[in-house]
Amino acid sequence: LYHMAKEKDRFFTFLLYPDGEGFPQDWETRLEMIGQPIAVSPLHDKDKDKKNGGFIKPHYHGIYVANSPVTADSVRNKIKRALSSETEECRAIAKVQIVQKGIENCYLYLTHESKDAIEKKKHVYNKADIKHFSCFDLSRYVVLDTEIKGEMFNVVVSIIRAYMLENILDLYDFVEENGETYGLTIKLVNEVIAGKTGFMKLLFDGAYQRKKRGGGNGHI
Repeated sequence: LYHMAKEKDRFFTFLLYPDGEGFPQDWETRLEMIGQPIAVSPLHDKDKDKKNGGFIKPHYHGIYVANSPVTADSVRNKIKRALSSETEECRAIAKVQIVQKGIENCYLYLTHESKDAIEKKKHVYNKADIKHFSCFDLSRYVVLDTEIKGEMFNVVVSIIRAYMLENILDLYDFVEENGETYGLTIKLVNEVIAGKTGFMKLLFDGAYQRKKRGGGNGHI
């Protein structure tokens, strides 16, 4: 089995439980002090508990934007440190995860206005109650997300050419070993090559043919 390096990304979601142990009254100020763009949902206190009836535990959904790719653990620790005091550790943060369905969809979920939340008929919260910290700007991240993917696709193409990678498994192995150098993760590679199957096939075939002829230089 391959050793899977911990995935890194720039966009994360998290949960905060205001009734959780060590949750500080000045939590908003503390999140602002982190200095990273963060958006926090209105208090979700009307989410139905389908198993047991009534409502599930009140909570906030959050989005955290990092400057460069980091792990979910590092984001969790950063928020936890910010919310903890010298005398009490905050245990109110949970489910720190990489954004999977795009930053825009994730933002819509803060008020249950995303497509999946609407389909499940979840209670819709007031978007005016979303809190933004450290200049969180959704429109910037949507554009940035698209630009980053374009730039990363060019990096992937250059890597395949330079190292004559002949198939997707070779590419995955390369990213596992060297991805941090190029700001790549397997998740990011999958996202940037999605919908480009024909082009990728031509690229891998070209690398195979060149390798047979003894070409390639092994560096970008």
